[in-house]
Amino acid sequence: MTDEALYTMALTRLSGFNSTQAKQLYDTMGSATAVYQQRKDIAQALPDSTPRLREALRHWDDALRRAEAEANFVERNKLRVLVPANPDYPYRLAHCPDAPLALYYRGNCSLNARRVVAVVGTRRCTIYGQELTARFCKELQQLCPGTLVVSGLAYGIDICAHRATLEAGADTVAVLAHGQDQIYPPRHIDTARLMVRQGALITEYMSQTNADKLNFVRRNRIVAGMADATVVIESAARGGSLITAGIARDYNRDVMAFPGAVGVKSSEGCNNLIKQQAAQLITSAADLVQTMGWQDDAEQHANRRKGIERQLFPELTPEQNTIVAALRLDNDQQINTLTVKTGLEPQKLTALLFELEMTGVIRLMAGGAYHLIL
Repeated sequence: MTDEALYTMALTRLSGFNSTQAKQLYDTMGSATAVYQQRKDIAQALPDSTPRLREALRHWDDALRRAEAEANFVERNKLRVLVPANPDYPYRLAHCPDAPLALYYRGNCSLNARRVVAVVGTRRCTIYGQELTARFCKELQQLCPGTLVVSGLAYGIDICAHRATLEAGADTVAVLAHGQDQIYPPRHIDTARLMVRQGALITEYMSQTNADKLNFVRRNRIVAGMADATVVIESAARGGSLITAGIARDYNRDVMAFPGAVGVKSSEGCNNLIKQQAAQLITSAADLVQTMGWQDDAEQHANRRKGIERQLFPELTPEQNTIVAALRLDNDQQINTLTVKTGLEPQKLTALLFELEMTGVIRLMAGGAYHLIL
């Protein structure tokens, strides 16, 4: 494990400031290593830092020892630690102001899939809610194969979403409210094991962290931040799924909700979201696809099934072909990465990307990544 990863893990343990402040500090300094190196004179680098923050940064010993212990746990259990400097860190989440600085990852899927949808809802769902979730998740994979579904492994809508996505042959990710040394609720351990092979389990918490109530609230920001859109399927007037929807709106992500019967408690939250125009009303995965502008996925998949070949691109200039070639090798790249891989000047690259977007060759995704339309 690199020193940067260890320092990042330690930084998450230091008391005196929250995840937003930690992220701001990390972004300002450029790395956790830089924070560590300047820990004794942080006021010089950050004149606006508070006395509480400066004091916390002077005491790294305990935090580093805990990080080193966790690094051993990670190695023994074949986990991965994803920090912002790691290209596998979810780029959609990285743009959120309170993104966790370290994610403990167990699984085998990319967290930077082309399409990512969060599916959330009440733990006390009805049979109707279960059937609706299963139908939505399976239809979503038919229309946009490979869409990554994110949820929280909780009872109710969460576990239905995970299981339906697995049955559809797609990857699904659970964001845990505890360390990777346990599964909560224990009843879902069999599904969690399947997700390690077909998806992932991720958490910001080190091992020996219990599933406390506050942790469930905090993990909602990761569910919302990882996704292009959050879909609420059944929710009471209050609940964690509404918190997730509110966070998604704060992140300027799309929020959608299925309407329910008037007067039914399990539908009050969704109906209120729609009534307050805090969520787009949808009744199917097709509605989500249309709202998100993902019709090309559905059309291309249908065409492939019929054996119809598409002419991929119009005639391109050599410089445009350089960009296309880079995206063919590794799709969904940020502009700073494309600058390095193409060797083009940033100003020229920006103009060429705009041209390619206008001709329908590429699309700018949520989070700032450019996607080559295949």
